[in-house]
Amino acid sequence: MGKNNFRGGYGGGSQMNMMKQAQKMQQDFLKMQQELETSKFEFTSGGGAVKAVVSGTRQFESIEIDPEVVDPEDVEMLQDLILAAVNGALKLSDDRTNEAMSKLQGMGGFSGLF
Repeated sequence: MGKNNFRGGYGGGSQMNMMKQAQKMQQDFLKMQQELETSKFEFTSGGGAVKAVVSGTRQFESIEIDPEVVDPEDVEMLQDLILAAVNGALKLSDDRTNEAMSKLQGMGGFSGLF
């Protein structure tokens, strides 16, 4: 029989390129994840009366309340302002995460790898 000219797997170089692309995407994903985790997302409500700060890991970092909005006769308004600030900060965090994931997918994404 003749010598086998088969060189290292199906697709040869294209499989190697796919592996390199997958490694690059993993590195990009880890970098993006690290950046998001160290990010802070701040949102204010009531014209700045309440400010909530959330980390990229969705942990509450701080809540600041302007003493002028603390009215014992209207606790419900203060509660609403706090909820609005916290939910706004969480939404900013989610939006940034979704934006980063879309950007990563736009750079080649995970399509074609599976």
